Amino acid sequence: MTDPVLWTLIFIQVAMGGFDTIVHHEMTERLAWRPSQQRELQLHGVRNLLYGLLFATLALFEVHGLFAIAAIVLVAIELIVTLWDFVEEDMTRRLPASERINHTLLTLNYGAILVLLTPVFLGWSALDSAIVRADYGVLSDLAILSAIAVAIFGLRDLAAAQRSPQLAPARPGPLLNVLGRRRYRVLVTGGTGFIGTRLIEALVCNGHRVIVQTRSAARAAALTPPLRIVTKLDQIADDEQIDVIINLAGDPVAAGLWTRRKRFRILWSRLKATDGVVRLIGRLERKPELLINASAIGWYGPRDDDGALDENSAANDCFTHRVCAIWEDYAARARTFGVRVVCLRIGLVLGVEGGMLANMLMPFEFGLGARLGNGRQWMSWISRDDLVRLIGHVAATPALQGPVNATAPEPVRNMTFTRALGKALRRPAFLAAPAWLLRFLAGALAEELLIGGQRVMPAKALASGFRFADTDLQDTLCAITGGAENGNKAADRAGPDVARQAGEI
Repeated sequence: MTDPVLWTLIFIQVAMGGFDTIVHHEMTERLAWRPSQQRELQLHGVRNLLYGLLFATLALFEVHGLFAIAAIVLVAIELIVTLWDFVEEDMTRRLPASERINHTLLTLNYGAILVLLTPVFLGWSALDSAIVRADYGVLSDLAILSAIAVAIFGLRDLAAAQRSPQLAPARPGPLLNVLGRRRYRVLVTGGTGFIGTRLIEALVCNGHRVIVQTRSAARAAALTPPLRIVTKLDQIADDEQIDVIINLAGDPVAAGLWTRRKRFRILWSRLKATDGVVRLIGRLERKPELLINASAIGWYGPRDDDGALDENSAANDCFTHRVCAIWEDYAARARTFGVRVVCLRIGLVLGVEGGMLANMLMPFEFGLGARLGNGRQWMSWISRDDLVRLIGHVAATPALQGPVNATAPEPVRNMTFTRALGKALRRPAFLAAPAWLLRFLAGALAEELLIGGQRVMPAKALASGFRFADTDLQDTLCAITGGAENGNKAADRAGPDVARQAGEI
């Protein structure tokens, strides 16, 4: 099989397939961590293993007689699996336009491959049955590498499909039982994000009336109904009755390098959203009782020491501190209207659906997990469900106001986090990313978010009676990644104090 056109088309197929897998399946859609896509993952796994077998066969052998017929059957099975996969994708998720285009190109290119490959197999099938060793030099080497790569992803997808049932999150209803029987009228800005979607799910499940302000109507369509969607706060009338406003809007801090333009977007998106919320409060005839405004533990700046930080601790000047300080000042203007204001200084929020952890899962799953720098920097974390519980606790606790640290009471060092995540995923995590390399690649972002850290304690939350359900990092990571042997979810791990607080016992 020496046709250069056929080999070119094969490697084009490999390149487009790799792009589709990495960019769409892994980075954009993150299929391996969506329990709804179990069947799709199974199909991907089977298809990739068939691809791997086909590539390895073409690289190393000429298959004659019955073996050629078996190869034809293999290709036919792969076609059936691919068509089944297309149907499954259309039924279970909304494909991005770029993925649809890529699938179209893959289909056309594969059709061209079959036009050239089928006569080869048919010619071989007329020969006596045998497997003849072949060597096409560099072409064979590239085909073997392709076979190994697709086989690895195939095995991984099958393992992910087996894990899928363990990824279903706990029931959202109990997360906000602390609010009791009262039905709140809540406005959530930034509600289509990682935190907002879970919060809205819990609010709706508890019968609260929810208004969501978002710029993306398409993403809002995936939120749990019933709720009201607005794209601008101007669409809310002056006589609207709102009890609580939860402002989560802001450009993601860790998504992209901190160029001058990115820094501007980070700051301006937060100030614009918060200013809009305060202006809304100013014109509402009936003022809300509470504004919960997102902030971040970046307010404290990176620390090299081991000292614990609470809400009364001083800050180190840096970009994240300046952003958070101005952001909190903007939110504090709502106090002039008699509104209680709480600024949640949120730490690393853990969940497979988004946040920094979501970006770490793929390298860790493929055995490329690494500590950052010397690994001694502190990571102050909180599970997403505990953050939702804390938001409910804040709403139900009038004494809480001002800054409130939203972190679990057991921060860990980066080296401990790295080991725990590797153990949860059952993968080795012994590599190290040098600090100099991180600084070179990410600049100030690496200095403040990756290499720098803070040991933040939730002093106000604990003093006000809040009890975290997720305090052990290893248990939490095992549960949210489907690594817990008993499959327990966050709600099942809540201790008696937490259950009592939630009204479950």
